[in-house]
Amino acid sequence: MSSPSMTLFYSSTSPFVRKVMVLLHETGQLDRVALHQVQATPTTADAELNRLNPAGKIPALRLADGNVLHDSRVILDYLDQQHVGDPLIPLQGPSRWRRLTLASLADAILDAAILIRYETFLRPPDKRWELWQQGQQAKIERALQQFEDEAIAELTCHFDIAAIGVACALGYLDFRQPQLGWRERFPQLAGWYAEISQRPSMQATQPPA
Repeated sequence: MSSPSMTLFYSSTSPFVRKVMVLLHETGQLDRVALHQVQATPTTADAELNRLNPAGKIPALRLADGNVLHDSRVILDYLDQQHVGDPLIPLQGPSRWRRLTLASLADAILDAAILIRYETFLRPPDKRWELWQQGQQAKIERALQQFEDEAIAELTCHFDIAAIGVACALGYLDFRQPQLGWRERFPQLAGWYAEISQRPSMQATQPPA
């Protein structure tokens, strides 16, 4: 087995990192990537990460030539072009834009959920803004409703970039908002997730309990 040619700066609790890890599992590229643990928050900087990615965010992927990619969408697109199987991001046409749009909506859930996490975990209690938190939560609810009403058939067809994004978003809600009870209100989404969460790639990338 050859040595890894790339390095992924990651945290096991990041849902954006999880998307990348799921794709690596699904496309058989795990042995090409070494993992470098990073603990970074908006209030706790990591000097090496900031040097590689001035935004200070993970995931960041250092390539064999030393160049660094960041933002999970960029990294996923790159890695999807490095394997010999069917692409997980359609190459062209209406299907490409539709799947990327669904993936973007899943990212919107993650963005809102992470902002709520920062607000409730990092911000001092006397500085928390309840109305702002409610606005973020409303984004999550609207996105879940659209997946429930309009996208179940599409998600079921292929475990691709859209399905990976939605699966990781639902997993993150379970991880950080276990009280949300989304399954009762979105039964089709719950049924799909119950099946898809058993995939080896999803099982292997679950955040720590």
